[in-house]
Amino acid sequence: MKQAKVLILIIILLFTGSHPLCAQTKNESEIYLEKFHTIAVEQMKKYGIPASITLAQGLLESGRGKSILATKGNNHFGIKADNRWEGDTILSFDNGRWCVFRRYKNAKTSYEDHSKFLCNNSRYDFLFDLKRTDYKGWAKGLKKAYYAEDRNYDKKLISIIERYELYKYDTGGKRDKKRNQQLTENTRREVLKANGLLYVIARDGDTFKSLSKELGISKRKIRKYNDLHKEYIFKEGDIVYLQKKNKKATKGYNFHTTKRGESLYRISQIYGIRVKSLYKLNPQYESYTTLKVGDVIRLR
Repeated sequence: MKQAKVLILIIILLFTGSHPLCAQTKNESEIYLEKFHTIAVEQMKKYGIPASITLAQGLLESGRGKSILATKGNNHFGIKADNRWEGDTILSFDNGRWCVFRRYKNAKTSYEDHSKFLCNNSRYDFLFDLKRTDYKGWAKGLKKAYYAEDRNYDKKLISIIERYELYKYDTGGKRDKKRNQQLTENTRREVLKANGLLYVIARDGDTFKSLSKELGISKRKIRKYNDLHKEYIFKEGDIVYLQKKNKKATKGYNFHTTKRGESLYRISQIYGIRVKSLYKLNPQYESYTTLKVGDVIRLR
């Protein structure tokens, strides 16, 4: 009877995700993605391979960066060393046999070589006819081109991409839900979203130092995101963006009619537009110009 109860408890823990192994796996995956997403986006801009695909392959092939190939050879994509490879190699067990794999100086070099590997092999040429946002097409194409022997390779890549919302990196976006959750955990104040951007409302006594410590964002970034100088003193009710502002307002907001006491800076904060961009959209105004009630400001 006792054994049956223990078995039931173990099953409940596994399916609720409360088991330590479940938590550890998720945590390691998140750490890996946070560590390498910037490199994946750089590779996407350089070679046209979706960052979501690169990250999903890296995570899967390297076992979240914990495989022997990744730790000993900095090989995150399981690329073997053929006759054309002139670099270092590492011997590793793969699908029941010993194989020779490429060895790299660091992970970034592995990511670069992965991009070149796909670009320089004719069997992957058809992939580059797909849209950068078509991660499902890329995943199925990699399976079709026999990148891996796993019959479910495409399904595994798609599952990783959708679980961690990696497709947002393909459009230069960020995983706002995850970021919002992290910020909410770090602060007791409400994290809001407008104009596609995350922000908080300043309280009396807030400083760059206190906000930086509370939100986990550097003082320099807070100043940069909000177009502020070092000596600025926050006022209660100020909008404080936690991400880089946009170059223009979101769709539906084309113009703003000024009210008493408004400045271009205040308008830039309302709509989440960089001050520099707002001046470019409204060249008739200089930094010292006082806005009049009823002035029409272009936002897009």
